Amino acid sequence: MWVVRLTDKQLEVLRALLRSEEHLGPALKGSIEALDLARWDELPEAELPWEEIEIVARRQGISEADVIWDLSGKGKRKAAQAE
Repeated sequence: MWVVRLTDKQLEVLRALLRSEEHLGPALKGSIEALDLARWDELPEAELPWEEIEIVARRQGISEADVIWDLSGKGKRKAAQAE
């Protein structure tokens, strides 16, 4: 696997070049899809309040993963209640 950083203009040109091909086999179709999704890889790293998570996990006698799982579910419940 290769990792490449492209400017927005370079990415646009590469997409246009791939789309200009008459026959798009599976590899080229996959390349176009990867280029379309490439921007998602540039999201900032997620940061979690690890000290708080460790405290909650110790207090409840569960793993940090369980605390994160619980926290992620609460966000969905709040969004559902707001609707």
